[in-house]
Order: sequence, then C-alpha cells, then structure tokens
Amino acid sequence: QVATDTRLWLKRQIQLLRRHLELLQRVILARAEENRDVMMPGYTHLQQAQPIRLAHWLLSYGWMFQRDKERLDDLTRRVDVLPLGSGALSGNPFPIDRQFLAGELGFAAISANSMDAVGDRDYIAEFLSWAAITQTHLSRLAEDLIIYTSREFGFMQLDEAYATGSSLMPQKKNPDSLELIRGKTGRVVGSLTGLLTTLKGQPSTYNKDSQEDKEPLFDTVDTLAMTLPIAAGVIRTLTIDPSRIYDSMDSTMLATELADYLVEKGMPFREAHHLVGQIVQQAVAVDQSLNSYPLAAYRQFSELFDRDVHERLTFNRAADRRESSGGTGKAAVQAQIETLRGLVGPEDQ
Repeated sequence: QVATDTRLWLKRQIQLLRRHLELLQRVILARAEENRDVMMPGYTHLQQAQPIRLAHWLLSYGWMFQRDKERLDDLTRRVDVLPLGSGALSGNPFPIDRQFLAGELGFAAISANSMDAVGDRDYIAEFLSWAAITQTHLSRLAEDLIIYTSREFGFMQLDEAYATGSSLMPQKKNPDSLELIRGKTGRVVGSLTGLLTTLKGQPSTYNKDSQEDKEPLFDTVDTLAMTLPIAAGVIRTLTIDPSRIYDSMDSTMLATELADYLVEKGMPFREAHHLVGQIVQQAVAVDQSLNSYPLAAYRQFSELFDRDVHERLTFNRAADRRESSGGTGKAAVQAQIETLRGLVGPEDQ
C-alpha cells in the first residue's frame, strides 16, 4: 500500500513539475521574442568566440528544458504502474482483479512480477536522475546569469525581488536566488547518489533499507518545485542592457568571418585559419579593430582581400550568415521560437 500511495503521490508531483517546466519555457520564449535583434558575444571557454543573438542564448535553455520535459513524460509511464496485489513477494491468493483495481485507482498498468514489484525503486531512482539533470540545467542557467549580471559584464540586472544587499557593503547587489539554485544542485545530485548506493547491495524483494527512499524523494520534489518557479521569475524580471552588451563585443570575434571570406575566395580553410590568426595579432598590436583595419593592411597578408571585405565584418552580418537550422541567424532563431512554442503549447493547456 505504501508503494501504491508513493506512486500516486509522485504522479501528481510530476504533473506539477511539468507545469513549472512549461511556465519556464514560456518565459524564455517571451524574452527571446523581445530580444531577437539584440546581439551579444557567444562564449566558449568563457572567452568571446562568435557573435550571436541574445534570443539564441535564451533558447538554448528552452531546448534543454524541453528535453527535461520529454524525459519526465517518458518517466511517467514507469511511475504509472500499480504494485498492489503483489503481497509480501509472491502475489495474492485471492481472486482479485488487479486490472480493475488499477483502473479504479487511476493507474495505466499493473506490475508484471510480484517479486520485482516489491523491491522496485527504479521509478524513484529514475525520477531523481531526471531531477539531477534538470537541476543541473538550472544551475548552468544560474551561472550564466550570475556572470552576465556582474558589474564586470553588466549585460543584465536582476530585479530587486531576486537579489539581496550585502550585510556589510552597501553597494552590493548579490544574486542570492541564483546562487541558491546553483547550490541546491549538489543536494539533488546527492539524493540520487545516496539512493543508488542504498539500492545497490539489496537482495531480491523488500528490505528495510528501502524505506530510505522517501526522504530524498520528498526533498527533491520540494527543491524542484521551488527552483523552477524562481528561475522563471528571474528571467521574467531581468533588465537587459543591449547597449552595454554591444559595447562589450570585441571585433576579434569576426575572425571566423575573415577565414570564411578567404575560403570563399578559394583558400583552403587550414591556410586561412593560420593567416587570420596572424592578422588578428597584428591588428591587436596596432590597436585597431578588424572592421576598421585598412584594406591595404589586409592585402599585405593576401591579395584575395578586396573592397568587399569590410562589408562582411559586422556582428549582425556574421550572425545572419548562420541561417542553417538551429543557427543564430534571424530567420533560424525565429524558426526555433515557432517550433519550441508549438512543443510547449498554449498557456491554458
């Protein structure tokens, strides 16, 4: 009976968490639409790499949470199994109709083997695994936002509702909500690790160790039911500063555009990559941006450079050339928004 009650309870919690995920996705979609034309630096190794649309960055998390939602839907099928009627381990000697019981109690299926049903905690381990992945995605989002809202970056500002002041330094605006989201991740991952460790040495059917499944399960549900809405609130109330973001963008991010330009003129990419590296070093040495570097200076490196080279060297142009599906070009980002909106569905669903 306890296992049956636990499954029924978890089914309800999964539906609640799914709604929280969709709310977060809708907030991401709304902010992505608002900021389709805002350019920002895209980072690898936390170094400016290539120009992207801010919407493209937001949508990257929208797609992470879409996978989380799909995993949750898949998990629901394995939670939605009635173990009642398995007895202590060998089944029930009385002629009960387990399928009828399942229907009356709201389950989609019944367990197939009584010994397995008695010892089965896979559905809890799988839920905790889902939670660990989802909370990790939330932690990555929190880390990005902590960086982008710092004074050094200044791309965005947290709303006062999601920040606190320092107890000592009056000028501080600390991203406590985001730090707590990030900090809770260790707790959720720890719950998964703890349960798997508890289960790993158990022999067949029920053992008293199995009662240790409840505390990590309840705590993890409470944690995700808190962190998902907080993340949605943070994104909904973010103040974004497009000018500050644009001013931070280094023209060296256009180096790939120069390499592509040379490739289109017939130079092998390996050679173009090496040559552009030399150009960037020289431009930095003389304190000139790539988009203002004189044509004559470019031509000292290769006669393939022509008057059209500077037309290529804008952040918008660089982004909009990435029009393949999933890219950061304007049309590609709009296609992502429409596709993800279709998967999320209307708010009243």
